[in-house]
Amino acid sequence: MFTPLAVLIWLFFLLVFLRIEIGFALLLTSLAVLFQLDLPLETLANQVLQGIDNFPLLAVPLFLLLGRIVEAGGITDRLLAVANAAIGRLRGALGHANVAASMGFGAISGSAVSDVVSIGAILIPAMKKAGYPAGYAAAITACSSILGIVIPPSIVMIIYGAVGQVSVGALLVAGIVPGVAIGFAQMGYNHLLAVRNDWPRGAPMRLRERGAAVVRGLPVLFIPVLVLGGVTGGFVTPTEAAIVAVSWAGLLAVGAYGSIRLRDIPAMLGESAVAFAVPMFIVGASGIYGWLVAYLGAGPAVASFLLGITDSYWGLMLLLVAFLIVIGIPLNPIPAVLIFLPVIQAVGDAAGAHPIQVGVIAVIVLAIGLLTPPLSICLLIAAQIAEVQELHAFRHALPIIGVCLLVVLLLIAEPEIVLFLPRLAFPEVFAAG
Repeated sequence: MFTPLAVLIWLFFLLVFLRIEIGFALLLTSLAVLFQLDLPLETLANQVLQGIDNFPLLAVPLFLLLGRIVEAGGITDRLLAVANAAIGRLRGALGHANVAASMGFGAISGSAVSDVVSIGAILIPAMKKAGYPAGYAAAITACSSILGIVIPPSIVMIIYGAVGQVSVGALLVAGIVPGVAIGFAQMGYNHLLAVRNDWPRGAPMRLRERGAAVVRGLPVLFIPVLVLGGVTGGFVTPTEAAIVAVSWAGLLAVGAYGSIRLRDIPAMLGESAVAFAVPMFIVGASGIYGWLVAYLGAGPAVASFLLGITDSYWGLMLLLVAFLIVIGIPLNPIPAVLIFLPVIQAVGDAAGAHPIQVGVIAVIVLAIGLLTPPLSICLLIAAQIAEVQELHAFRHALPIIGVCLLVVLLLIAEPEIVLFLPRLAFPEVFAAG
């Protein structure tokens, strides 16, 4: 006879292996365990509703809408122009521009998939034409796209904070420095390859042309200023910041640039609602699953098991990273966070790490799962654009993934890299802790 906890874990992975959708796999597994424990079925409805009854989650569809406005509104072109003006004369300029544009795009959309589609469609063909290997063009585009999950406004961090009872504003701010650090680390790797392979610099630009590109991009760059400035200044919540950002981006795309027509807006609203429905269904299903994980004491049990292996800070944090890498392979970041959040937080508590530090590290490592086959959605999209096999692109991506993990190790070694900005912006969060 299997224990309820064993059924909860293994039945879920069996259903996922059988290609049952994540949300249905969570519900079916939870239902089986409820029957096994002889708990009332009302628990299912109560916990599903409790899972989605969370105000910060309202920011998610708004940032999804923002991503669609950015994609369709000519905003990506302006971001690329600013990146080219700033670093276009460096060797390997297109690779640098790819990463820099992803940092800017991530600070607007909060989505890795939107990033790889928008930027990849422009830069991957340009990189191939300039002589970059197609596999590398796909790899650097996919790897830099995960910055959209780390740099605020990160949809995954909003969900992590809302469900895990961690300050969403503090989490978003905490992602700034690690996200920028990963971006610079990827650019450093790109520079090494560019020098070794003699990849070209960008075309020369006059000072006036650079200035014009920056001026054209300033209204776009104001979007992350509105979000981060509003949240860190305490003027708005993340949800209200999303409303402000959508309004500003809509004014630019519809009014200033004329790239979106008013009649296009209802379709974009519908697409955003549908895109939001899938993760919200998973959020609701994970409400009962997560409740059962906590009810059966899975988090403390895992922490106790790991403490039996090691009780050191480094040991527990490295085991947590290894665990996140493993679950990130079959699961996308959002379901991984929703399902395993009690375990992640329990291990972080056992290690003595701050909840915000644990949240940022978890999101970064789970984002790397978007680059690892067989479910590497970002790498798959980039490889399709580059017209190469996914595994060929993955071989080029492996060293870049290694660079990202080196940054994770740095965040474990120096927690203040993650914590010093939220400590300044949200002192009450740390006073309460």
